[in-house]
Amino acid sequence: MPTLGTLEVSRQGFGCMGLSHTYGRAEDAESIRTIRHAIDLGITLIDTANVYGRGHNEELVGQAIAGRRHEIVLASKFGIVPQDTQGDRRVNNEIAYLRDELDGSLKRLKVDHIDLYYVHRIDPTVAIEDTIGELVRQKEAGKIGAIGLSEASAETIRRAHAVHPIAALQSELSLWTREIEAEILPTVRALGIGFVAYSPLGRGFLAGSVIDDPDDRRHHHPRFHAEALAANEQRRASLARIADRLGASIAQVSLAWVLAKGTVPIPGTRHIAHLDANWAANDLVLDPQTIEELDAAFPVGSTVGERYPAQSAATVR
Repeated sequence: MPTLGTLEVSRQGFGCMGLSHTYGRAEDAESIRTIRHAIDLGITLIDTANVYGRGHNEELVGQAIAGRRHEIVLASKFGIVPQDTQGDRRVNNEIAYLRDELDGSLKRLKVDHIDLYYVHRIDPTVAIEDTIGELVRQKEAGKIGAIGLSEASAETIRRAHAVHPIAALQSELSLWTREIEAEILPTVRALGIGFVAYSPLGRGFLAGSVIDDPDDRRHHHPRFHAEALAANEQRRASLARIADRLGASIAQVSLAWVLAKGTVPIPGTRHIAHLDANWAANDLVLDPQTIEELDAAFPVGSTVGERYPAQSAATVR
């Protein structure tokens, strides 16, 4: 099993963000069943954050894991402050805010500690050394276990790790988002830090998702605008040909590629059938030639459109 610091986790985790209406309407009862089914499958890493659904996601996870806390590695995050319904946000790593948000997360999750607690985004006005120092104090108080970072630069990772071992870096990685392969992945590997890949299916694009809900946040993402989609779908056609040859779905091939990079992907879904299909990607081993073929079909930087709207992109450092 892969490890994040001293935490043993399943080959895939489960990302819960989409259960709080991010990608359109979600039903709580179905979402809770899906999380519990994930645990039944053997998925141990359950990933949420204070900002998802403005606390709704943590409350949902808290309900789903009741009675099964001992079976999972629970991860949550702080640092993003939601500002409006369009997804605009700012970052806050101030110590008082950290303490308040951690206590709020524990209350919503109905747990006494969080196994892996991430700095969700890096606040340039607060020294990362101060943030990590406070997280160490929270760890000593028993409120958190391991410390993680999300969407941090190589320099920030090294500075944070010098204060206290960082267990995991969580950043976006998929066939259509590969920029971290150049510097970030080598950095975390050299330091012995685990890597958790969010949006490993390109927010559903690499699973063939169709966006038909007007409240779906992806409408605001440049990559999902009509012209960008048309250009990006040409590359998805290459993926489909490879998947047909392997007798797998495009989602399974996409996840197998992320797994082959030595990372822990955390795909999310509201549907048990999709969850089962994603989990089956663990058994799909890509040979070096197929990996090279996929790399060539999705060259670094070739995806059309930025991965976040402008204000959200400004928080990625």
